[in-house]
Amino acid sequence: MLRWAIVVTSDKVKANPELDQITPMARELIAARGHDIVYTAIAGNDKVEILHAIAEALARGADVVLVTGGTGPNPRDVSADIVYSLCERALPGIGEEFRRRSIEKGVVNAMLSRAGACGFAGRVLAVSPGNPDAARLMLELLFEIAGHVVEQLRGAKHS
Repeated sequence: MLRWAIVVTSDKVKANPELDQITPMARELIAARGHDIVYTAIAGNDKVEILHAIAEALARGADVVLVTGGTGPNPRDVSADIVYSLCERALPGIGEEFRRRSIEKGVVNAMLSRAGACGFAGRVLAVSPGNPDAARLMLELLFEIAGHVVEQLRGAKHS
């Protein structure tokens, strides 16, 4: 069982939390797999707010922190920059597989996404686009690999 945190980044959702479609979906998917959500937050597209939310998620014991939104090339898309600035171990295959599966589904703009994941302090930090379908895809990818990645980040021997 892993402990998860979801950080939704969006000025629009922060102004009106009822617009948040990701947190309820993530709660349902995470619970269905027998994992716990230890923290959720909505942050604006602001470096300090996003860093605070990630720090709080880690302080609450999250093994996996998924930050949604802010992965595109727009100057306001800062989430990917923030997550990657914290990385201790790059996990490039997760972002590559996210883009591959997205393009396979006909989402050509996925080529522009900076979605991905990395290791930090024995935990997985991941970032996905803020579209609910994209967040779902990232969760599905993480469900496949996160347990093993967390073990490896914490020094477990290869099996």
